[in-house]
Amino acid sequence: MATKDPAVQLLTVEPIGYVRTTLATKTEAVRQPRAGGDANGRIELLPGRNFEHALLDLDGWDYIWVLFWFHFNQGWRPKVLPPRSRSGRKGVFGTRSPHRPNPIGISAVKLERIDGLTLHVADIDMLDGTPVLDIKPYVAYTDAIATTENGWLDESSADPKPAFEVEWDAPAASQAEWIEARTALPLRERATTTLTLGPEPQPYRRIRPDGEGFVLAVKEWRVRFSVTERSVRVHGITSGFREAQLVHGDAPEIAAHREFVARFP
Repeated sequence: MATKDPAVQLLTVEPIGYVRTTLATKTEAVRQPRAGGDANGRIELLPGRNFEHALLDLDGWDYIWVLFWFHFNQGWRPKVLPPRSRSGRKGVFGTRSPHRPNPIGISAVKLERIDGLTLHVADIDMLDGTPVLDIKPYVAYTDAIATTENGWLDESSADPKPAFEVEWDAPAASQAEWIEARTALPLRERATTTLTLGPEPQPYRRIRPDGEGFVLAVKEWRVRFSVTERSVRVHGITSGFREAQLVHGDAPEIAAHREFVARFP
């Protein structure tokens, strides 16, 4: 008679709370917490679970580990193409890709303050609505190991690299300001954060060549820029909708694009 393998068992995992940020889609998220450009967010713990007591003594730590669930991911891939890979696909266990057999993520984020069941954090790389599974303090003397090899990142000299400097021409800055006021989309912040990583197209950075420059897609907006050595200059923003869509489309977001085209022909 066959016996059940004790190693094979059903594990029950329940969220303890959810992340709240301005980042809504995978293409908008930064790849690592420290690349977040001080992006702010909140972790809102669920009420009625005695988490008020669980948070005692956490406010004395500068950084915390957040374990979370990649809730947008369906299925997994044994080999993936990381954004910084220069030598092809890698085994998923040799990366920090979200496409994992169990889509569990872990990030060290800066703890700004705690208000009741809400943790205000910075350097966040999680999307809005991300389920949080656990929170632990970041302990520098044991968690930070400086003398380690960096695997294929060392081999490809892909990381770390100094960030690109991003400058906005006055017309582009004016366009971004109008879009942010009209749509509440922090377009300039998101574009700047993405462009500090450089102009190379990647699955998670919607960048394509455009003549002598490049175009970055942020939602349905197109940010046009050029690159000189390690400096990025943003020249302007255009709508990503086609003319026929602007004329005949009825999607709610098209109204702002119609106004934009009229304001910045």
